[in-house]
Amino acid sequence: MRILSVDYGTRRVGLALSDPTGTLAQGFSVLQNTADADVLREISRIVDEEGVAEVIVGYPRNMDGSIGPRAEQCAEFAGALQAMLGDIPVRLVDERLTTAFAERTLIEAGMRRKKRRQVVDALAAQVLLQNYLDAKGRNRDSGPSN
Repeated sequence: MRILSVDYGTRRVGLALSDPTGTLAQGFSVLQNTADADVLREISRIVDEEGVAEVIVGYPRNMDGSIGPRAEQCAEFAGALQAMLGDIPVRLVDERLTTAFAERTLIEAGMRRKKRRQVVDALAAQVLLQNYLDAKGRNRDSGPSN
């Protein structure tokens, strides 16, 4: 079961995709967001072509857990994506600090600022997805024992 992760932004949208077993996340692409409708259509195409069974959208809560304007934008985008995808579940997943972690990782790797801007959103989506997959795996592994 492949899962697609979306790091939504008003300028760029980072995408990451899991392997078919739902174990490993891999950066997929970065879409330029000139219009949400175009991004929604492109994500729908990717979902069809890649056999995606679930989509997660980063939900950037504030550090105190409250919901700000940015999180509201992401929730609206996720709602529009859910309406477009129909039966494929679209879930909001807390993404606090994923972009900061991705940016720090790229800086530590010595990547120049211009190149970082091109890949940071896909890496943030990858970090979000890997955290989600790891949590799902832990929940499966910690089920009731006989």
